[in-house]
Amino acid sequence: MAVVVTFGAALLVAVLFSALSERSPLSTSLIFLVAGVVAGPLMLGVHRLETETVREISSVTLFAVLFADGQRAPLAVLRDRWREPTRALLIAMPLTFVLVAALAHVLVGLDWIPSLLIGAVLAPTDPVFAAALVGRDDVPTRLRSLLNIESGLNDGLALPVVLLLIGTLGGHPTGESTAPTTLLLEITLGVVLGIVFPLATAALLRVPLIGVEPRLAPLGPLAVAVLLFVTCQATGANLYLAAFAAGITLATISPEASETFAHIGELISELAKNFALLAFGTLVTATIIADVGVSGWVLAGLTLLIGRPLPVLAALTGSQLNTSQRLAAAWFGPKGFASVVYGLIVLESGPPQAEKLFALIVATVTMSIAVHSSTDVPVAALLGTHVDDHEPATKPLTSGCTDLPPQDK
Repeated sequence: MAVVVTFGAALLVAVLFSALSERSPLSTSLIFLVAGVVAGPLMLGVHRLETETVREISSVTLFAVLFADGQRAPLAVLRDRWREPTRALLIAMPLTFVLVAALAHVLVGLDWIPSLLIGAVLAPTDPVFAAALVGRDDVPTRLRSLLNIESGLNDGLALPVVLLLIGTLGGHPTGESTAPTTLLLEITLGVVLGIVFPLATAALLRVPLIGVEPRLAPLGPLAVAVLLFVTCQATGANLYLAAFAAGITLATISPEASETFAHIGELISELAKNFALLAFGTLVTATIIADVGVSGWVLAGLTLLIGRPLPVLAALTGSQLNTSQRLAAAWFGPKGFASVVYGLIVLESGPPQAEKLFALIVATVTMSIAVHSSTDVPVAALLGTHVDDHEPATKPLTSGCTDLPPQDK
């Protein structure tokens, strides 16, 4: 009950200040994070959720946002704007992985395998917080597509690497395999299920006597998402690639369904994000802060300042983005619920120094939430004054369906 009361109070404050948040650096995300920290064991001690519960909440949140974000990128968009996301995924992400690992090795003194594990956990960007910038019409279309597609795919691609490194360290993830062949199969199965579920639903709608009452139409994609989530959990399929693939498929074959789902999907994602932030805040304890140490906070800061920016700038050199857009893409790579989920997997798997690794991950995610959720409005304002004449900022992100509304920060 204490969690519900805390969430309700934080939600009311966030709603009351949401208009101010949309036009200023004030972040409603911080309201929920701070509420979780204050109500958690670090301060008032009103409640602390179990790590397994926080992991499930974060996983559901990530799935919901990826399903919605996939609907911003139907095949027409992917065919037109695949170049920059490909550079980010194939060049910038591996470089970020290696650079963050090197920073962890040098600054914190971790051995190379634990350092690589930190790099793998912190390499993906978070679609939950990227959505705050992706959904803004004053941000150039090509940049929004880059951030959306990159964050939609890199979470699922990072998971197998995280699990492989945990297995190398002797950890045993609960309900997860560390065998390379199994991980490859899970990736494939996730993508296949993400494509098949919307296609099967569309086929059902062509059966005589079956029809959708317009008032209930938004619940159709929601039902697909729920069934897909449960199926992935039961089969071990890659949950996050399945969600993004399903969103892409749905927007491609049925843009009308995406349009009807947009508003309810936005509200579900927003509620899930905010509750997950509060839950994450309860994990911040005095022990974790002590485990981070000065070198850990330096690592967190440098991960945000150079760990992603330098690789992204290198990868996007020569791309169609102008200088200000490349700088924005380099900066706006928030660490969030994917890193939380993978960090909790590390903690629960029990490899050597698991508590230390988790503390470093929590520190980096907390710092990222604070700075990235507070800088989307200034970044968008800056980009709005540097829009190419041939690339209007107000151009719809999707082709054939209405763009999803922006998420509150």
